[in-house]
Amino acid sequence: MSLQDKMLGATEWTALCVFSVLLILTDASSEFIHVPSLVHHGIEGMPMLLSVESRFPLDEVEIQGTWSHTRRSGSRATLVTFTKEAAIIDMTYRNHLLFKQPNVSLLVWKLKQEDEGDYQLNLNIEFHNKTGLVIKEEKTVQVTVDVPVSIPVIEESPSYAVIEDEANVTLTCSVDRGTRVVFQWQRDNTLLSPTDRYHFSKDSSTLLISPVRKEDKGTYHCVASNLVSQGRHSRAMELNVFYGPYNLEVNSGQGLRTGEVFTINPGELVFFDCSADSNPPNSYVWISKSHNTTQVITEGPRLEVRSYRLAQTEEYLCRAFNNVTQKQEEAQFTLVVASFGTGKEKHTQEGIPVSPLAAITVCSLFIIGCMLLFFIRRSCHPKRVLMSIYNRPLSEQKRPHRSGHEDATEDFGIYEFVSIPGKMESAQASCRSLARLESVQDMHTTIYDVIRHVPETPSHSLLK
Repeated sequence: MSLQDKMLGATEWTALCVFSVLLILTDASSEFIHVPSLVHHGIEGMPMLLSVESRFPLDEVEIQGTWSHTRRSGSRATLVTFTKEAAIIDMTYRNHLLFKQPNVSLLVWKLKQEDEGDYQLNLNIEFHNKTGLVIKEEKTVQVTVDVPVSIPVIEESPSYAVIEDEANVTLTCSVDRGTRVVFQWQRDNTLLSPTDRYHFSKDSSTLLISPVRKEDKGTYHCVASNLVSQGRHSRAMELNVFYGPYNLEVNSGQGLRTGEVFTINPGELVFFDCSADSNPPNSYVWISKSHNTTQVITEGPRLEVRSYRLAQTEEYLCRAFNNVTQKQEEAQFTLVVASFGTGKEKHTQEGIPVSPLAAITVCSLFIIGCMLLFFIRRSCHPKRVLMSIYNRPLSEQKRPHRSGHEDATEDFGIYEFVSIPGKMESAQASCRSLARLESVQDMHTTIYDVIRHVPETPSHSLLK
């Protein structure tokens, strides 16, 4: 070899070394391939593309590379070996992968959970115009496969109702399918968060309530979700807590109340109601207190008091008892009978209200009497009859009663008769005929009485 050839070879080698150093120092390798995303979240059963962008002219280089897969368990397998002209896919993954050269991207047809892990791309690039220059590229893509979440299920321990302040409750939420699941808890559609009594596991799949109290009673839901599933709600679970009694009260819709004193009108029938917040419902007992002695009056939430039986002011007590929690509460009040002028007194007789039959009877008799007076007035006209009698001549009114057997000389005289149209059915004047007669007079019809001329002596009459 001549000296000139040796000098040219040394020069090329030097240039090659300098170029390689410059590529390393300037990170020029990033200009040859580019991976848009180094982390992929796939969905089970769906395809996923591991995209790689080439930033060099394929016709000026020769490439050689491999795709390999490292599973979560640590096992490693080569998926495909390729050049610019050919590719060899492992027989195990031939129906599972798609690789087409010269593009170096890798497509997984249907993801499985075992496809999770790291995918490594190793690529050697050799330029045609730079003999001996080989650029090595290596990229790692992390792949996770998420499984959609199934409907969550709640388990309660213990499964029976518990007593407040005496028991703890553990609620566990689980799903049949799903990866990287995040759990949340709701009571009556309100999101729960950790408190001094609410304790959650690391993934919030378990909720411990210690101790359980009255306010924990309600409807619980578990909500499960992950990156590929929106919140899935479990079926409702009712948490039953025994508690009480709380807030015992005695009330009445009658009378006047001042604090713990009830004032009622004499003769009034009064009802008192006793109520308290409790689960299960309380049993109630009413107790009368007088002269330092107590007496059970009745049982149940309502008390009936007849005020007319009260001889003096009396004190009463309502006692509520929860048979499960074995707790009780009492409320005391005083009953006073006095007239406080409300105008709403109830007239009672031995507890039975007076019947309105008497008032109805009186009203009916009054109406019937008015109707009778009206019909009598219309038919007989009593006012006109009385006026006719009153207007008769005094001599006629004072005329003595004659039986018809007196001296005939008194009947001697001249009689003049005036005929009145109409048929007289009876010789005696009735109230109806008198009324008719009066009506005829009103029509200006003159009626002449009998004219009698009695001579002073019979001889004179005969002489004439």
